Amino acid sequence: MAEFALPKNSQIQKGRHFDSPGAKQPRTFRVYRWNPDDGLNPRVDTYEVDMASCGPMVLDALIKIKNEIDPTLTFRRSCREGICGSCAMNIDGTNTLACTKAIEDCSSGDVPIYPLPAMEVVKDLVPDLTHFYAQYASIKPWIRTASPAPSDRERLQSPEDRKKLDGLYECILCGCCTAGCPSHWWNGDRYLGPAVLLQAYRWIVDSRDEDTGARLDDLEDPFKLYRCHTILNCTRTCPKGLNPARAIAEIKKLMVARRT
Repeated sequence: MAEFALPKNSQIQKGRHFDSPGAKQPRTFRVYRWNPDDGLNPRVDTYEVDMASCGPMVLDALIKIKNEIDPTLTFRRSCREGICGSCAMNIDGTNTLACTKAIEDCSSGDVPIYPLPAMEVVKDLVPDLTHFYAQYASIKPWIRTASPAPSDRERLQSPEDRKKLDGLYECILCGCCTAGCPSHWWNGDRYLGPAVLLQAYRWIVDSRDEDTGARLDDLEDPFKLYRCHTILNCTRTCPKGLNPARAIAEIKKLMVARRT
C-alpha cells in the first residue's frame, strides 16, 4: 500500500516536533494530525520516543506518546490482540493494525502513521466508518431461514460444511482491505468493497442459510460486485491473512453458474 494514498483531508502541512531528552534508544514517529474544531489544515507532527521504555508494537508507541508526550493525540484502540480491528491505520505505507505491527518491522528511519486512506477523518488517526458499516449492514449479515428452528437443538452443520467458512469468519471488519482498494476509492458510493463482499460470501456458503438466491440477487449489480478488478491490494494488506479477492471471485463464479 503506497503512502501517497492519503485521507481525503490531504492538504498536509509540517507540524510540531517533540524531542525526547535523554532517550537511550530514540525512534521518530511522524503522525498525521487534524482537528476539525481548530479550523486548520492537517499537519504531521513528529515525536521522538525512547524505545528503551516502550513496548514493541506501534500501538505501544502511540499510547506512550498520548500518555507521556501529547495527550491531544486521538486514535482508536481496544483489545490490543488483533481481534477488534479498532486500531486499523496506515503505518509505514501499509494498512494494518497498530497492535500487531512491530516497530522493528517498519523500515529504517522515521515511522509514518496516517489514518486509513481514502476515508473521511473524524480526528487525527480516527477514520469515519459510518459508510463502511452501512454497506456491511446492507448485506444482512445473519442467518436467514424460512424453515422453523429446531425446538431441541441448534441448526446442525457437517464438518465439511463448517470448513467452508474457514478464511471468512475470521474477518474483524477493520477496514484495511476496503481502504486499500482503488475500486472502492473510485466507486465507494455503490461498490461494496472487499470486506463487505467477503462477509457476503461467508453467508452465501453457510449451509444453514436458506436465502442464497436472494443474497445473489442482491449482489447482481454492475457496481455492488463487478467493480472489483482483481487489483489484489485487499489480499496483500489484510492483517489477518485472509483473501477477500478469492471470496469475490467465488461469488462471481456462483453468478455464472446460476445462469447456465
